[in-house]
Amino acid sequence: MPIRLLSSEVASQIAAGEVIERPASVVKELLENSLDAGAHMVTIAIEEAGKKLIEVADDGSGIPSNELELAVSRHATSKLVRSDDLFSISTLGFRGEALASIGSVSRMTITSRVEDEMEGARLHVDGGKAGKLTKVGTTVGTTVRAEDLFYNVPARLKFLKTDVTERRAIDSLVTRYALAYPDKRFKLSEGKNITLQTSGDGDRRAILAALYGVDVAKQMLEIMSEEDGYRLTGLISPTSLTRSNRKEITFFINGRWMHDASLSMALLQAYHTLLMVGRYPLTALFLEINPEEVDVNVHPTKAEVRFRNQDKIFSFVQRSVRKALLAYSPVPNVAPSLWGTTRTVQAEPRRNTGIDWTIAHDEKLLANSDQLPESSNQSSGIDNSPISNPQPSITTSQLLITPPRQTAIPLLRLIGQIGATYLVAEGPDGLYLIDQHAAHERVLFEKLMAQHAMKNIPSQSLLTPAAVTLPSQASQLLITQLPLLQHFGFDVEEFGPNTFQVRAMPALFMGSDPAVALRALVEDFEEDESPFQNEIEAKLAARVCKRMAVKAGQALSSEEQRALLIDLEACDSPRTCPHGRPTMIHLSVDVLERQFGRRGAR
Repeated sequence: MPIRLLSSEVASQIAAGEVIERPASVVKELLENSLDAGAHMVTIAIEEAGKKLIEVADDGSGIPSNELELAVSRHATSKLVRSDDLFSISTLGFRGEALASIGSVSRMTITSRVEDEMEGARLHVDGGKAGKLTKVGTTVGTTVRAEDLFYNVPARLKFLKTDVTERRAIDSLVTRYALAYPDKRFKLSEGKNITLQTSGDGDRRAILAALYGVDVAKQMLEIMSEEDGYRLTGLISPTSLTRSNRKEITFFINGRWMHDASLSMALLQAYHTLLMVGRYPLTALFLEINPEEVDVNVHPTKAEVRFRNQDKIFSFVQRSVRKALLAYSPVPNVAPSLWGTTRTVQAEPRRNTGIDWTIAHDEKLLANSDQLPESSNQSSGIDNSPISNPQPSITTSQLLITPPRQTAIPLLRLIGQIGATYLVAEGPDGLYLIDQHAAHERVLFEKLMAQHAMKNIPSQSLLTPAAVTLPSQASQLLITQLPLLQHFGFDVEEFGPNTFQVRAMPALFMGSDPAVALRALVEDFEEDESPFQNEIEAKLAARVCKRMAVKAGQALSSEEQRALLIDLEACDSPRTCPHGRPTMIHLSVDVLERQFGRRGAR
C-alpha cells in the first residue's frame, strides 16, 4: 500500500485514544484543568456512568472568549512556552491535548467567562469539528459538557466495562482528588443522586470520615515529615486497619495522583513484619518535591513519573512512614505470663456457629496478632533460640500438607492449643497441627453453603441496627448486591449517602460485628466478577466466613477447641479453607519415629 498522510480526523482519534481511555479519563483531564484554573468549587455530573454525559463545572479563572477556539485545538496550552519548561512542571496539565482529545470522541460543549468580561462565550465541538462561537451570559468559570462519549468510535465503546465498574473508576478518581485538595469543594452526582460532596474547609480527616466512616477516620495516623527539600504529609492506617488489596494505597506527587511502584514498595517496606501476608494498609500520602526533581512527561495519561534520585526518595518515604507507625502504635511485646496456666478464659455455652468464645481482658492484647506475618520474631513466650545440639529437621517432603484430593480426616483427640493460633491433636496415624482460623473458616463456609442449598438461611434481627459508611465506589457496588445479600440472610438498606444500615444477619454469624461482615462483602470484590451466579455466591460466602472466623491469636477454651475439631471432622473438605489454604499439617507416626531415630538413619 502506498504511504499517505492520515486525515486530521483520524489522527485526532488516534491521539485521543492515548489520553481518553474511558469516562474516568475525561473526568480526570477536566478536573485537573479546573484545579489549574484556581477553582474553589468543582461540580461533576455524569449519566450512564459517563457514557451519555460528563459535565464538569468550576468557578476558576475561565478562558477569554477570543481564546476559546484556540483552546480546543491540539497542542494549545497556557502552561508551557519553551521545551525547558517540561523539566520543571508545576501544573497538572501541560500538553494541550485534553480538550482536543475529548472533542474528537464526543459531542463537546464548552462555556466559559473571565472576570473582566461582561459576558462569556460558548463553543460546540462535534467529533473534532468546531462550530461557531457564540456569546452567552454565564458566571465566571468554565463548564465543559461531553455527551455521547465514543459515539464516533464504536469499537472503543465495546471495550468499556460495565456501568458499575466505570462508575467506580470515576468515584475513586474524584475521591482521591478530594483528599488531595481538602480546601476545594467537590460535588459528584449521577442523575439526582449525590455520591460525594465535600465542604472545602481543609479538614482531610473529615473527608475520610465521609468516605469511610468516623471509626476509620479516627484510627488513621497523621504523617508530617520534611527532609532535604522533601515533604511528606497525609494519613496512614494503623496495623489493625488493613485491606485485602492495594486499591486504597494513594500517592500524590506535587498534587498529581500517581502510580509509582517504588513509592508503593517503600510504603510496604515500612509496614514490614507488622502486617499479615496478603494484607495492605489504607493510605493517602502527599509528596512534595522540587518540580525539577521529577519528570512527569513519561506517560500518555501522566499517571507515572520518573525521579531524578529515586533511592533517596524511597528511603525518605520508608523512614517517614515507619517512624509514624512506631510513634503512634508501637509493636506490643506479649508478656510470657499471658501464656501461663494462670490466664483465665471463660467459655460461654456453645451456639449454632459450632464455636464460641469470651476472652478475658488480658487476652485483648492478642486480638490483632493475626496481622503479623507468620515469620514474625515478636516475643510470644515460645523459645525460638538455637539448640546447642540440634536434631535433624523435618523437611517439607515429609509433611502431608493438603493432598490434592480432599479426604476425610480421622477422629482426633485434642491435646491443646499453641500460640493461641494452632490446635494440636492426636489421630490414629500421627500428630495433627490445625490452623484454628482456616479450620473455622471451612466450618462456617460449609454450614452457610448447606443452608443456601436448602434455600433456608436462618436470619436474626439485630436489637440495634448497625450503620456502616463506605466509600462511594464501594457503595455503588454494594447496592447492586443487595438482593443477593437478602438471599444470604442479610437485611441491609440504604441509610443516607454512602451509608447502609444492617438490620438483620445470618443466625450463623450472630455475636459477630455486622459492620465487619458488610465491609467484607465489598472489600475483596474484583472489578470483573464471574458471570456465573453460583460462583459469585460462593465467593461472597467465602469472603464473609473469612472475616467471621476466629482469628489467630485468639485463645479458646478446651470446650471451644474440641467443638472446632468435631465440626471440622464433619466437613466435606476439611483439609483446606474455602480459599485453598491448608487447615492442617499431618506428622505421621513413621515420620516421628524416624526423627527420634527409631527407624534408623534417614
